[in-house]
Amino acid sequence: MKNNQISNDYYREMANAIRFLSMDAVQSAKSGHPGMPMGMADVATVLFKKFIKVYCEEPDWPNRDRFVLSAGHGSMLIYSINYLLGYKDMTLDQLKNFRQLGSITAGHPEYGHALGIETTTGPLGQGLANAVGMALSERILNERFGDELINHLSYVIVGDGCLMEGISHEAIDLAGHLKLKNLIVLWDDNEISIDGKTSLATSTDQLSRFQSSGWHVQSIDGHDFSSIESAILEAKSSSKPSLIGCKTIIGYGSPNMSGTSKVHGAPLGEDEIKNIRNRLKWDNDPFLIPSNILKDWRNISKINKVDYDDWYNRLSNSANRNEFLKAIKGEIPNNVFENLLNQKIEFKKSRPVKATRQSSQMTLEVINKSTNLTIGGSADLTGSNLTLTDGVAIISPDQYKGSYVHYGVREHAMGAIMNGIALHGGLIPYGGTFLVFSDYMRGSLRLSALMGLKVIYVLSHDSIGLGEDGPTHQPVEHLAMLRATPNLLVFRPADCIEVNECWELALKTSGPSVLALSRQGLPTVREEKDNQNFSSHGAYLIFGHMVNRDITFIASGSEVHIAVEVAKTLLDKFKISASVISMPCWELFDKQSEEYKNEILGSSPRIAIEASSSFGWHKWLNDKDKFIGMKGFGSSAPGKDLFDYFDINYETLLDEAKNTCNL
Repeated sequence: MKNNQISNDYYREMANAIRFLSMDAVQSAKSGHPGMPMGMADVATVLFKKFIKVYCEEPDWPNRDRFVLSAGHGSMLIYSINYLLGYKDMTLDQLKNFRQLGSITAGHPEYGHALGIETTTGPLGQGLANAVGMALSERILNERFGDELINHLSYVIVGDGCLMEGISHEAIDLAGHLKLKNLIVLWDDNEISIDGKTSLATSTDQLSRFQSSGWHVQSIDGHDFSSIESAILEAKSSSKPSLIGCKTIIGYGSPNMSGTSKVHGAPLGEDEIKNIRNRLKWDNDPFLIPSNILKDWRNISKINKVDYDDWYNRLSNSANRNEFLKAIKGEIPNNVFENLLNQKIEFKKSRPVKATRQSSQMTLEVINKSTNLTIGGSADLTGSNLTLTDGVAIISPDQYKGSYVHYGVREHAMGAIMNGIALHGGLIPYGGTFLVFSDYMRGSLRLSALMGLKVIYVLSHDSIGLGEDGPTHQPVEHLAMLRATPNLLVFRPADCIEVNECWELALKTSGPSVLALSRQGLPTVREEKDNQNFSSHGAYLIFGHMVNRDITFIASGSEVHIAVEVAKTLLDKFKISASVISMPCWELFDKQSEEYKNEILGSSPRIAIEASSSFGWHKWLNDKDKFIGMKGFGSSAPGKDLFDYFDINYETLLDEAKNTCNL
């Protein structure tokens, strides 16, 4: 803790700087949420003045404390703080342009748009779960590199809405189980939501909920500076993650609106702001901060430079320096890709018949033995997703030496925690569940894409081919939903070779990836001797000829081998030249040149086959072209029977091809 002593009156002045910047910016924008920044200004002031280690001249300092504003609607809290601290990009002009086009002060904090923003928040509860991932990363890296290089805390401000969202329970349950003592949650306990009093919708005793999940809990007056300081000190000394319930008044200082939902999500109005200035004795024009108060805020970063310099000296003298820096930068060793290439060459020789989820595990064996950057896991489906490999130790309470997390039945939190791991730096997260349950993690997965994080989603049981579990578990529309998500690579590999290539691409891309994998066994289809990564093109000719085609089949995943078998029959029996295009990744194919795309798709009639919805396939098909796939939900039966029942099979494709070719 920093040793400087400050009077309560001066604390209040520092906090009022946050309040008035926040209300002035919201008033200028004519939209926003002033209530939470006004209510939590006192807590935030103590937190930054006395505890948090951040250094504005080096915002990405690896051993900085992480600060997450999970209640992202109160974004002016963090923008105000970052201006006061002295982040070079957070100017008064940016505050004055809050929520305006081209500004870095978006309606909700966005990672990468401004310095000092650790994660994109807005969907409530996401930031809380991200912070769990950050805290978990710190514990794992601390185990590897020691207090010398990694020993920091993650602080997160949450609101009532964050704690109502279901993701909060998933996240706090796992954090308590793993005893993440480096995580401190500050709850803005103001009992107000948009609709009014929180008692309209909830009667939950949040302190008891957290306590039952293994947390250290406290409840304090969020406007009493000594109580705030004492509570954070106590939380720091706990052997458990900590919740501090901060009893606050939303819109603190407003004579006519404080303590009501009126101040939650709308400007206060010029007259009320004038009243607040009088009440809090703030005799300054809008956006003007007295020099003595601004100086004291700016000194926070300067004081923290001592911690930064001390850490940097330890790094410079550490025997682990190079390894640590490579991990933080996410530098994947070259031997990973060399070993993957050797595996691919072996696959071409042995030509295994494997479900692509099995091929994925085989590929992961190579990856995990070649680097410790990867942190795997599964939402209680380890034996189905096949995400655990030999020799990988399990992360457990007070034991962070491993590289595998049992997330439990918590898909949504798993996605958000993996986002936090990726945001922290030093590790590459991958996690598994069934493709159909991508619905459950949709919010987290979308934020992976929005932030451009290297998170790998291993989603097995990718079609009706999973069989007897029935339509509740058989994904139909999910590939379309995922492919519609910007900045997300969706891979659906056809065989072990494509699985190998797709894992390579997922590791090399800077953003998130999905691997949609089969439950049922699939033959090795690829036959070429060239060792280049054909999947990197998104689509390529896997059988037949580029020119002089009579018909073109386009397929992904488990349907590729069906298309190849039909193409062989057409050539052998009918002298029809059918070419097969394997399309493991639409997004990568879309990035190719028009010349390449035209060459691959050709000018002959096309038939696409995929055991999913047709939605989106029009992009690759002409008006008279055909699609063979699902038109509704699946059913409960063995996978082979379902493919026949829904006419996604050799016979149907052959008949369609013969009709198209007038045979």
